[in-house]
Amino acid sequence: MTEPTPKPEGVEVKVKIANSGKRKNVTVTMMVIRSTTIIAVRHKNKVVVAGDGQVTMGNTVVKHAARKVRRLYNGQVITGFAGATADAFTLFDKLEQRLEQYKGNLLRAAVELAKDWRTDKILRRLEAFLIAVDENSSLLLSGAGDVIEPDDGILAIGSGGPFAQAAAKALVKHSDLSAEEICREAMSIAASICVYTNENILLETL
Repeated sequence: MTEPTPKPEGVEVKVKIANSGKRKNVTVTMMVIRSTTIIAVRHKNKVVVAGDGQVTMGNTVVKHAARKVRRLYNGQVITGFAGATADAFTLFDKLEQRLEQYKGNLLRAAVELAKDWRTDKILRRLEAFLIAVDENSSLLLSGAGDVIEPDDGILAIGSGGPFAQAAAKALVKHSDLSAEEICREAMSIAASICVYTNENILLETL
């Protein structure tokens, strides 16, 4: 039995048709870049952020070892992103500027970034989710102005995020694994389920 061919993804936009002077709604087919799985686990006095390396464009894997987790503010803050790469790096730069402004206070910097992200005409067009952690806080940031701190120290974003988060919650509750071991196992489980996630895992630890 053959599977149906997936329809190309498109975005409906209004454009002006040449020589007609009229505007018309047309669907423009665009290659959609999909990724990823990012997870943060705070457990046993350690906080770990892990991400996979796969980048998928349409139905094609275009990169296996993308670096989606990085350190900011002299290594004191770890961040991970899901979404458009260029947008994420713009947000990394903005977050680092706020960290410098507020002398490494991650919560204050994140709140100010979320305000900018939601209200600035350019920033609010950026499409990404960020996880940012330091020794004291684990935060999820979004373009809707959200700054979320989890009750249990576990955050996950991206297409495989729900799988990794569920696995991590179970492992924290029912195993004696370290934060790093939990991240590795949760990412491996996500990669076995989510086609947009691979097992090329990068971890950073505080």
